[in-house]
Amino acid sequence: MEFVVKEEKGFKYIEQGKGEVLLLLHGLMGALSNWEYVIEEFSKDYRVIIPMLPIYELPLLTLGVKTLSKFVHKFVKYKELENFCVLGNSLGGHVALIYAMSHPERLNSMVLAGSSGLYENAFGGSFPKRESYSFIKERVEHTFYDPKTATKELVDEIYATVNDRHKIIRLLAMAKSAIRHNMAKDLHKIKIPVALIWGKNDKITPPEVAVEFNQLLPDSDLTWVEHCGHVPMMEQPQEFNRLLKDFLEKIKA
Repeated sequence: MEFVVKEEKGFKYIEQGKGEVLLLLHGLMGALSNWEYVIEEFSKDYRVIIPMLPIYELPLLTLGVKTLSKFVHKFVKYKELENFCVLGNSLGGHVALIYAMSHPERLNSMVLAGSSGLYENAFGGSFPKRESYSFIKERVEHTFYDPKTATKELVDEIYATVNDRHKIIRLLAMAKSAIRHNMAKDLHKIKIPVALIWGKNDKITPPEVAVEFNQLLPDSDLTWVEHCGHVPMMEQPQEFNRLLKDFLEKIKA
């Protein structure tokens, strides 16, 4: 499915459907396409919006998870969004958590999938070997339960990204910012309902991370997606969408 990326006032984003707002935030190596199946399913009944996070555009000295949260707030104000649900995968989840801390009045709920904020193992503990295609392929496959989910197109895209010096410097700076910014002591302040929809086989933010989020977030529900790694909305889209629909209906009730 092809989506039109709108460009306005320095923002790039996708917007589909009408109704209550679902704001989707992608991960560090993620893209708007990661949410393709969510857009297809939920834009029938919701207004689904995905801003492109400016990981490669922000000045290196100011780059970090807090800066991305401020960018999201500027976007939310520009679009005049109120009383919405924010969904975040990986780094996007981390940004959503910081946003929820700073602007609770804007949100009615949150969904996290493979979120950073407590712990993540982004590059398997090692610096990405930029020249090695086989290493990048292995790391991309590591993201999923089923290595076949890592298509050649996806591996090629990430290989090109990590071999772009401008981009890899920013990716590593952002990854370090996420690791340094541990939210364990702050999560009790987030009072909105939170759905944790987690891949049971996530190797980047493993299951124990989801359990810790569930313990620390006051109003959270944890559901597992079987045979699934770090990006459940890509790898098991039907199950992810089912669990998301259940959560959205529950908070409406």
